[in-house]
Amino acid sequence: MSAPKPVRPEPRPGILAIDTYVPGKSGRPGGGKVHKLSSNETPLGPSPAALAALHEATAKLETYPDGRATVLRTAIAKRYGLDPERIVCGAGSDELLSLLAYAYGGPGTEGIYSEHGFLVYRIAILASGATPVVAPERDYTTDVDAILARVTERTRIVYVTNPSNPTGTYLPFDEIRRLHAALPANVLLVIDGAYAEYVRANDYSAGLELALEAENVVMTRTFSKIYGLAAVRIGWMLAPSHVADSVNRIRGPFNVSGPAIAAGAAAIADEAHMAAAAAHNAEWLPKLTDGARALGLKVTPSVANFVLIHFPDEPGRSAADADAFLTERGLITRRVSAYGLPNALRVTVAGAEANTAFLAALGDFVRGAHAGGDFA
Repeated sequence: MSAPKPVRPEPRPGILAIDTYVPGKSGRPGGGKVHKLSSNETPLGPSPAALAALHEATAKLETYPDGRATVLRTAIAKRYGLDPERIVCGAGSDELLSLLAYAYGGPGTEGIYSEHGFLVYRIAILASGATPVVAPERDYTTDVDAILARVTERTRIVYVTNPSNPTGTYLPFDEIRRLHAALPANVLLVIDGAYAEYVRANDYSAGLELALEAENVVMTRTFSKIYGLAAVRIGWMLAPSHVADSVNRIRGPFNVSGPAIAAGAAAIADEAHMAAAAAHNAEWLPKLTDGARALGLKVTPSVANFVLIHFPDEPGRSAADADAFLTERGLITRRVSAYGLPNALRVTVAGAEANTAFLAALGDFVRGAHAGGDFA
């Protein structure tokens, strides 16, 4: 007996296994003033030079952008001393992470990512037709040995966020090198450095050197975080020439808009503005961390522009309760249940007013109606 004929188009296997990505909240019911601490956006905003370039570019909206994003790739190459031919730009690093999976994954292959890794990795792997493989973490940190233990003959791509989102932890560069050295030559290691500009640890590297010297390493970066250009969607990657060629063959011919190209080129040249954003983060990251710990809450050590705060799994004292309480105060944080962290909130380092208000409200939550014992 023949199988029944389909009555409508059906997506291929794997697509319906994808959970739709849910961004951080932006407001609260009823409106009113809010401080958004849910999306890791910089409180300093974009460089004035980037805004000027963006404004100028809007006078040419009838014109297709340069499909190779030459001005932007040249500016990135100048900033880091790179060959622009090894740089590919995308509509945010998210697009590039997906294009790499499409180019190197596919049915019958596997892609590995860390337990609490960025949700886009799983989406990209499944969308490519490959099978996602999750490596457990140790102390909310990527575990190199756990990744290596899950490498098989079907593995084609490994994603590592460094620093990691939503935990804020990082791997020293020696560990990244150890991971790379143990991977088969046909496995692509993708190092996602979305928060690299914030890190001040001496043993950290975003992966640029490894991407320059290895045939199977890609480093991705974004303009959405420290550069404050999240709304115009710009990302870039440094890759071996053969990988850059493969991705260029499947990306959209005009995937980065003209205004985005202009803004990105101006932003990466304004090193003073980036330094100011990094300095603000260096001032407030420990203040948020110490403030939450002083209330008896556990905070995962972070080197990025956010902190992960843990709450008891108890009625009235949970992360969900804290999130609802803070939302009522106009403080929007990020639930991270989708990352396997139902008892934690991710909180962005915002401006001084928002950070101060958050710590005060968090103290009210812990000490007030929801108090009743040690939160540690």
